Amino acid sequence: MSYTLSEEQRQIQDLIRRVARDKVAPRAQAIDRSAEYPQDMFALLKELGLFTLPFPPEYGGTGSMLSACLAVEELGRVCYNTAYLLVVQWLPFGAILAGGTRAQRDRYLPGLASGALRAAFSTTEPQSGSDVRGIRSKAIAVAGGYRIDGAKIWCTNSDVADFVLVAAKLEEGGKSDIHLFIVEKGTPGFQVGRKEDKMGARGVASCPLFLDGVVVPRENRLGDAGAQGFKIVMEAFNQSRPIIAARGIGLAQGAIDHATGFVQGRSAFGQPVGDFQGVRWMLADMAMQTEAARQLVYRAAAMVDAGATGRELAPIAAMAKCFATDVAMRVATDAVQLFGAAGISAEYPINRYLRDAKVLQIVEGTNQIQRNIIADALLGRAGRR
Repeated sequence: MSYTLSEEQRQIQDLIRRVARDKVAPRAQAIDRSAEYPQDMFALLKELGLFTLPFPPEYGGTGSMLSACLAVEELGRVCYNTAYLLVVQWLPFGAILAGGTRAQRDRYLPGLASGALRAAFSTTEPQSGSDVRGIRSKAIAVAGGYRIDGAKIWCTNSDVADFVLVAAKLEEGGKSDIHLFIVEKGTPGFQVGRKEDKMGARGVASCPLFLDGVVVPRENRLGDAGAQGFKIVMEAFNQSRPIIAARGIGLAQGAIDHATGFVQGRSAFGQPVGDFQGVRWMLADMAMQTEAARQLVYRAAAMVDAGATGRELAPIAAMAKCFATDVAMRVATDAVQLFGAAGISAEYPINRYLRDAKVLQIVEGTNQIQRNIIADALLGRAGRR
């Protein structure tokens, strides 16, 4: 599958690059140090109308996953956290768009699109992690709705969210299937715990959730297709995986930018550091790896835009996420090395790139899980252990 950036996509790329350089980059270091939610950056993204970028024109978007990747890449090049603000808004938007009823879409999507509402998505539990089937939170049908009991961890954006999409097991018709429930802020029994003190991704908090007899109305179960609703949402997330990969190439490119500027401004042994062959080769390798990752990510996004789904898309999307974020880690590590002692100093931003890169290898499906998806595609189900 080939792709060519359209004129509209180049305009989006140029606009976000200018905004990132002029308005986002000056805030990036302070956001990381304070670990405070960057409300000013949320307001900026809201002003630019980016919260619907990947979604259909009827919601004000471009209908293009590639366009969304371009925006995330440019923001992630200077600030992981500002790019993350887009991703955490897009995730619940995409889930409701894909698996919600018309009434649910009408109720929640306009607010998410405008930035009047914020949301979060929660599947992870202490004992399950990437094993979605291991979810223990339970929903029980009660008069007029459902009662949910359980606990979640690492729910990003939950401390500012107006509602959270919570995954829980519901026994219905003799079967126990996973469903998503819309739990609104302030619902009795629903509590957002203390935010984690994270090594990276510090500006957008991740918190545990506690659900003790939380009752939601029947219309707050996502979708009307039974257990199929959850499967539809999972497929939507598969299609959004190139966005996570785009954060990797943005981070890698930003690390290259910082490292290049640093070595150009220093001299050793009577010559510029950038003239040493060993340094030049390191920079060349960093650039090659990043460009290779970029092409894979853009291809995966173009496949989504062309309508690819399921088994056709899954291994390529997994390759894009895994390779791009592994590249981000390698490039950030080499960038720190090029900074020498300055690379481990909090005075310089490059150590922030290293910490954020490690986060990317873990979130949204660890890179080990991505490798399993790729291997399954190669070997078929018979190859699974």
